[in-house]
Order: sequence, then C-alpha cells, then structure tokens
Amino acid sequence: MLPDDIRTQFLSHLRFELGLSENTCEAYLSDVDKLLSYMDVEGLSIEAIDYPRLQHFIATLHDLGIGPTSISRIISGIRSFGRYLLLEGYVDSDPTALLEVPRKGRYLPTVLTTAEVDRIIEAAGSKGGVEGQRNRAIIEVLFSCGLRVSELCHLTFPDLFLDEGYLRVQGKGSKQRLVPLSDSAIAEVTRYLRDPDRATPKRGQEDYVFLSRRGQAISRITVFVMVREAAEMAGVTKKISPHTFRHSVATALLEGGANLQAIQLLL
Repeated sequence: MLPDDIRTQFLSHLRFELGLSENTCEAYLSDVDKLLSYMDVEGLSIEAIDYPRLQHFIATLHDLGIGPTSISRIISGIRSFGRYLLLEGYVDSDPTALLEVPRKGRYLPTVLTTAEVDRIIEAAGSKGGVEGQRNRAIIEVLFSCGLRVSELCHLTFPDLFLDEGYLRVQGKGSKQRLVPLSDSAIAEVTRYLRDPDRATPKRGQEDYVFLSRRGQAISRITVFVMVREAAEMAGVTKKISPHTFRHSVATALLEGGANLQAIQLLL
C-alpha cells in the first residue's frame, strides 16, 4: 500500500539521496504527477501500474501530439519513480524498466515554438486586405484552441463567444467541448469580422465564421495551402500542416504543467 505522502517522499529521495538539482526534482515530480493523473482518470491505483498500462499512457501522450523531447523527459521522470518504488519495496519489479524513449527516425509530430508561430502569423497577414486578416485570425485560432482543421472550417457564429472568450467546438462523434480563446485570437477574429471587405456569404453559408473569397465556408485545402505558404514565407523549414498547431498546443500545455485530463478535455 502506497502512503498518502508518496509524492513528498519521492521528492525527498530525489533531493537528498540522489542529490539532483531543484529544477530536475521539480521536473521529475511534474512528470510523475501526469502519470498519477492518468491513473486516477483510468480508476487505477499505482500498485496496479504495469508495462502495458505505461505503454498506453505513452500512447496517449503521442495521440495528444506531445513532442518527442517532452515524452523523453517524462519517461525519464517516470523511470526514476519506478526505481524508487522498487527500492522502497512498494512493487516487486520495476514496471518502467522496459520503457523506451522515442527513437530517432520514427515518425513523431512536428512541434512549433511560439516564436515560429508568431513569424507564421506575420507572414500569413502579409497579403494585406481582408484575406490577410482572415489568415492571421485562422492561425491564431488554430494555435490558441488546438482545433482540427475540419472543426475550424465548420466553426459557426452560434459557437463563437468572443465577449466571453471561448468557442464551442462540435468535435468527433457529436461531442461538444468548450475551448478558451487567447486575447490575441479574439482581437484578430474581431478585426476580420469587422472588415467591410469580408466576403458576403452565399445563401446557406451565413453562419460560417471563416469565408472564402466566394462567400462559402473556407475549405480544408485552402487552409492547408495557406499554412504551408505562410510557413515558407516565414522561413520555417519544418514540414507543417494545420494539425501541427494542435500538436504544438498540446506540448505547450503539458510543459506548462497542465495534466493529461485537462488537455484531453480541451483537445
């Protein structure tokens, strides 16, 4: 049976027995917290942790688009926790011993830095006019909310709450979720919607937020092409797509201390 203060004991082990730096200790503890949160969501105790469940945990990180560097660091923290549980006799064998860090050459999601996103936004708006403003707004929303490109294309006014600062997203399987908007995303979308040159929507297209030049809901291919052209203009050499922003949001949230359950609810 694990004691209630297992986190405190593990932190003391890292600090005083292993002599790790304070930053490393806090990083490892944050990684273990992510695992504990996952186990709690799955309704499992730490005593029930085993290699297959750890594999599922890592797969969940991949599915959320967490970058390889972040996953490698999380695995390091979890391995340290596994060794501690074995050392203290809480488990009979270390379930983390077989965990592997992501290998080079294996496909892993591309992740953008905030600086790269800022450059892409500037490049997207370089066309000027309403189209440039629309493109800026689209990338701000993709990065702010981590939307799938289909969710962005189908975003409608009844699901847009700019004054309250959030979107209602109609996701896969008819599932709805509420996603907060950043201040910069709100500002860019507001500018786009107030632009007098915004396309007049065709009949049946009035509810869509982002419109093509012809007044129809913007298409997936238009967004894909726009994002790649903006990235090239910004000098970003990574191979990216609209989905890259979703991966980048997940990684930023994780590294900012958000737990997996919160990230899953948002994305």
